[in-house]
Amino acid sequence: MTATRLRLFADYFQLHVMDEDAEDDLGEAWTQEAVSDGLAVSRQTLGIGTAVDMDVTVTVELLGHPPGDDSDAFDHVVEASIEVPTGRIAVLGCTDYLPDAARFEVPEGFVRVRASRTNLANVRLSDEEGSDDPEGMEQVHLRIWPAPHSAPAVIKRWTATGAAGRAGD
Repeated sequence: MTATRLRLFADYFQLHVMDEDAEDDLGEAWTQEAVSDGLAVSRQTLGIGTAVDMDVTVTVELLGHPPGDDSDAFDHVVEASIEVPTGRIAVLGCTDYLPDAARFEVPEGFVRVRASRTNLANVRLSDEEGSDDPEGMEQVHLRIWPAPHSAPAVIKRWTATGAAGRAGD
């Protein structure tokens, strides 16, 4: 397993996880349900919703198998599949310059991406003291592993009131 930490600007309240050559447009994928779920899905690109449109910390882990259920450690957890024909995934803020994006080698074909977000109750806005400290930033943990295509899923949902609950509760 390899893990990489990034700091990305979540412009328009989103990050992108995509095949490095994807040309998908997520405009139509950001439905009302997708915004609520914090997950927009197209064939080769995922939009991961964030609580803020400012810097967030992102940890990317590449796995050879599905991770165990650690949703109790996070506020909001979603998963989806994307196709990665190039074998290289780019992770970036939605308005970042793609050639400068962090890239990760994965097996060609479909991969599953679990996006687990935390520190949502402690996020400080850009004009608040401590907004630049990790303790005041939203944290996004991305786990990526090879897996057959399957439907997107909300594993744990965060609500605006701060109450988290398992999807389906």
